[in-house]
Amino acid sequence: MTDDIINELSAYIANDILKQPKKRVGENDALISSGIIDSFHLVDLAMYIEEHFGVHLDDTELNADTFDSLSQLAALIRERQS
Repeated sequence: MTDDIINELSAYIANDILKQPKKRVGENDALISSGIIDSFHLVDLAMYIEEHFGVHLDDTELNADTFDSLSQLAALIRERQS
C-alpha cells in the first residue's frame, strides 16, 4: 500500500507540479528543503492529498518536518486512513 501511495505522490509531483512527466521523485528525496516544492506548490500538494486520499491535514503540518519526503507523506497518509 505504501508503494502505491509513494508512486501516486511521485506521479502527481512530476506531472502537475514540476511539469516533467518522465521525472521520478524518489521516496527519500528532500522535497521542501531541496527546493523541489516551494510554498505555493506545498499547498497544492496538501490539497491533492486531502482530496485524493481522503485525509485531513492541519496547516501546521505543512513544513519540512512533515512534508519533506514521499516516505514521510505516505506514513502520514497511512496513519490518517486507519
